[in-house]
Amino acid sequence: MRRLCLPLALGMLLGTGSGTLAAQGLPISAGMTQNVAALTALPLDPASLPAATTRNGREIFANFREGLAAPQCDAEATSARWRKQFSHAPSRLGNVEDDALPLFGYVVDELRAANLPTEFALIPFVESGYRPGARNASGPAGLWQFIATTARNHRVPMEKGYDGRLSAVDSTRAAVRYLKTLHGMFAGDWQLAVMAYNAGEYRILQSLRRGGMNAQNATASELPGLSPITYAYVEKLHALACVLEQAEHEPDLMASLDRQVPILKGHTLPANTSLAAWSTQNALDPARIARLNPALTSSRSGTRVLAPAAAIGSVEGDNSDSVLVATRDAAPASAAPAAAARRPTTASRTVASASAGSNGRRHTVRSGESAWTIARRYGISVKTLLSSNNLDASAVLKPGMVLRYEEGR
Repeated sequence: MRRLCLPLALGMLLGTGSGTLAAQGLPISAGMTQNVAALTALPLDPASLPAATTRNGREIFANFREGLAAPQCDAEATSARWRKQFSHAPSRLGNVEDDALPLFGYVVDELRAANLPTEFALIPFVESGYRPGARNASGPAGLWQFIATTARNHRVPMEKGYDGRLSAVDSTRAAVRYLKTLHGMFAGDWQLAVMAYNAGEYRILQSLRRGGMNAQNATASELPGLSPITYAYVEKLHALACVLEQAEHEPDLMASLDRQVPILKGHTLPANTSLAAWSTQNALDPARIARLNPALTSSRSGTRVLAPAAAIGSVEGDNSDSVLVATRDAAPASAAPAAAARRPTTASRTVASASAGSNGRRHTVRSGESAWTIARRYGISVKTLLSSNNLDASAVLKPGMVLRYEEGR
């Protein structure tokens, strides 16, 4: 792919630059020299590019589908009852005002990083409807609906003023650890693992012994002596998987997923800082961050909070309020070493000028983006975007730059 892209990019740069310089009456050879120099300064190695902070919602859906242990819907393993009950799940993911899609993406990421089947990402749909603050009158709480005993057994912090079950970070970390244990215990059979998640591993082991089976040859629906709720648990996940598979054939739904969604990550809350204050400092919506973190009702040092990856706190060891902002290179690209071209200079790490507005939002430039595509995304003009960041029309946007902007109204 790189062999194809490089000549194409070179041709575009040479063509564009030459045309511009010719129109200005400058020698074409000068334009070629400058464009080749600029091209050599581009970080062509993907590993050298900054981590993405947003992604298309359809990418989340594709990651989920690719990670399934059973990618095809088994109509015989589900029922119309459960399909109807979970028929709302796709519309929840498609609703821009709902937190379900970014949360779903976060859980899918954590499962895939642990090499676990993404069927497990459907558990929070069944347990809590993907609502971190969900509580059950009988005791379970949070995204994964842990009871207090299970939470403590899996190192979820529970103390006065803080219930880690309501933390999407703490509870998901614990759930992934637990599911990885169950997945290994039951020979990689995801159905037995989710039954154990529901009923407890010892009940499933006893049922296997009672039925003269082992994890390698067991059929989940034939295990003896279990609660109907446990059998139904697998059926519910099957139904959800089928509903989401069917959603791929619904143009309106897929169109609703075709939008940029923040990539969620855990961030450490600085000492003596409230969640609301931290949200404001990072130009995040305090109401939305509070919804994502219902466990945190007061300042608690060292707490991991769930928020977009673009938050300042995502930079390890950087406790300042500074961010990388777009600046024009004072010297030609050919004058700087290639390694320096790949990393921001100290002078570039500065707070945006007052002209950007203290209440402005931030956008991290990704590979392939231009001022025009960024401005169009946020409903503002290119001129407004550039002037807000002290840039002129000749400025070159590079991956990793952070632009300030005010969304169009």
